[in-house]
Amino acid sequence: MNPPRSGKKRIKVASIVGARPQFIKAAPLSRALRAVADEILIHTGQHYDDNMSRTFFDELDIPRPDHHLGVGSGSHGLQTGLMLERIETILLSEKPELVLVYGDTNSTLAGAMVAAKLLIPIAHVEAGLRSFNRAMPEEINRIVADHCADLLFCPTRTAVDNLTREGVRRGVHLTGDVMFDAALRFAGLAETRSRVLETLSLRKGAYVLCTVHRAENTDDRSRLGGIVQALRSCGRTVVFPLHPRTRKMLEAWGLDADLSAAPSVRLIEPVGYLDMIQLERNASTILTDSGGVQKEACFYRVPCVTLRNETEWVETVREGWNRLTGPDPEAILRAVENPVVPARAAVSFGDGRAAEAIVRLIHENF
Repeated sequence: MNPPRSGKKRIKVASIVGARPQFIKAAPLSRALRAVADEILIHTGQHYDDNMSRTFFDELDIPRPDHHLGVGSGSHGLQTGLMLERIETILLSEKPELVLVYGDTNSTLAGAMVAAKLLIPIAHVEAGLRSFNRAMPEEINRIVADHCADLLFCPTRTAVDNLTREGVRRGVHLTGDVMFDAALRFAGLAETRSRVLETLSLRKGAYVLCTVHRAENTDDRSRLGGIVQALRSCGRTVVFPLHPRTRKMLEAWGLDADLSAAPSVRLIEPVGYLDMIQLERNASTILTDSGGVQKEACFYRVPCVTLRNETEWVETVREGWNRLTGPDPEAILRAVENPVVPARAAVSFGDGRAAEAIVRLIHENF
């Protein structure tokens, strides 16, 4: 992108991240942002496991955080409360001119709330998403962040339309999806660097990839049990990187033994971003409740089965790459057995230059 005009002051931006999807979004955006601004990177520590945090910073070449809050896991109230207190201290000390938040996590909510109280302008990356299910904590976080934000960077036209229906029109920009930027940028790197297929003795197109982490699935024995039943009955090799919450709840519900007894299910530790790209790109089908993985399946043209009853990424369903089954074992198995592969790639997520568009808008507005 073009450098700032001669004599134009570089602004100070505090970027707040805390979870794996936010690290991915920050990779292309932080690189572009630092060409025109002084960025302070704040890591809340919401994801603190090395495989879900440090590895991503290493692989994606993200600058080391200037501040690490070390919040860790806990209830929504405890986690968000600690973030509010610690983010406020840093913002009062650093005095940024803009606070940048990503997505829909508790880190997003806390960053937006603190900045709003301190009257610091807020930019929200991935604004306007709605699942229309307020039982999801992420839905509340999205709505609050959007209604606090001054600049709202929407990844899709649907996101813009959602904000319009809520009366949010000022500062709204359609930029494309920074995760699409990352997917394009890192696919080749994953191909050359990742050895995960060899390590796990996997053949391309001969396995199903599964990820489960959302509380609506992990914290409900019936829902998690339905997913486990489908995985056991799949009849195919299933590679299942276990999120720490999922592992904990499988053990709590007594479902871990059911999975361990299924020889076709390969339970593995969480993997880094490059390994995850390779697992996604070479799977026959992806089962997930992750918004980011839904999109990446769509980007890489792999059929996806979403283990939820709704999705904020409606474009993935509309364009034919994604099916919603919830945790119903029979529906999951039917979707795996009869995948639909559309004739064309996804077209709703921009041109792979969302980070440049976002930085240009920040530069123009400040």
